[in-house]
Amino acid sequence: MKPTAILLLHCPDKQGIISEVTRFITDNKGNIVYLDQYVDKQDGMFFMRIEWELEEFLIPRDKLYDYISTLYAQRYQMKFSLYYSDKRPRMAIFVSKMSHCLYDLLARWKAGEYNCEIPCIVSNHEDLRYVAEQFGIPYYVWSINKDHSNKQEVEQAEMELLKKEDISFIVLARYMQIISDEMIAAYPHHIINIHHSFLPAFVGAKPYHQAWERGVKIIGATSHYVTAELDAGPIIEQDVTRISHKDTPESLVLKGKDLEKIVLSHAVLKHIQRKILTYKNKTVIFS
Repeated sequence: MKPTAILLLHCPDKQGIISEVTRFITDNKGNIVYLDQYVDKQDGMFFMRIEWELEEFLIPRDKLYDYISTLYAQRYQMKFSLYYSDKRPRMAIFVSKMSHCLYDLLARWKAGEYNCEIPCIVSNHEDLRYVAEQFGIPYYVWSINKDHSNKQEVEQAEMELLKKEDISFIVLARYMQIISDEMIAAYPHHIINIHHSFLPAFVGAKPYHQAWERGVKIIGATSHYVTAELDAGPIIEQDVTRISHKDTPESLVLKGKDLEKIVLSHAVLKHIQRKILTYKNKTVIFS
C-alpha cells in the first residue's frame, strides 16, 4: 500500500474547517483516501480524521507538522496529531499470570491483523515466559515485593526498557499492578487496560464469583485508557453477554475471558489504526 499521512484534530466548531484542510491537501497534490468528522453540539467541538497518500504530496514530511501548526492550529485553536502509515507503532505488553488476553493479542499480531511491532513483553511473574518464547518475543520480569517497597525501582527499570525500545504505547493484558502516575504521564492516553465491567461493584478478587452470588443477568468487559484516577480513564470499547440461572461461576469466568479478549483486541486495533481521539474523559472512535 502507498504510504499515507493521518491527521487527527479537534477544535471549536467553525464554518469552513473541512474545506480549508481538504483544499490544503489537494492543492499540494495529496490524494485523500479517508475522511470522517463529528460535531459535538453540546460542547461546540469539531473532530476530524483525514488520511491522504504521500506519493505525489509536495510538502516534505519534516515540514508538514509546522505547516499545519502555522496555518491552522493557531487560527482555529486546534489540537492535532500527525502520523504516517509506514511508521509502525511499537507496542509493549504488560502481563501477570493470566494468559488469555496475551495469547489473543499475539495470535492476531502473528496473523497480520495488527500493523505494529511488539519488541517486548513485561511481567511481574515468570509464569508466561513460555508464551513469549513461542512467539519469539523478549520477556522481561521484575518481581514486585508484597509491601511494594521496590515498586519505584521496578518502574524505573521498566521505563528505561520502554525508552530503549522506542515504545509507542502499552497494553495491560490483565497486568495486576497499578501503574504509577509517572508512567501514565509519560504515555498519556497511550496505555490501554482491560477489566470486567462490574466496577465499581464487585471489586477485588473473584468478581465473577461475586456476580454469580448476586444472580446478575448480564456481564461485560471494558477497555479504556489509563489515567491517574484508577479505572476511570476514557472508555474505548465495551461489550456484554447475557447469562442465566444455569450458569456457574466457572462458566461466567469463561464467558468473561472471551469478552475481555474481544474488547481488548478491538481497542488495540483502533489505537493502531489511529482512529481514536480523546477529549475530556471521553473518546471519539472513527469508523
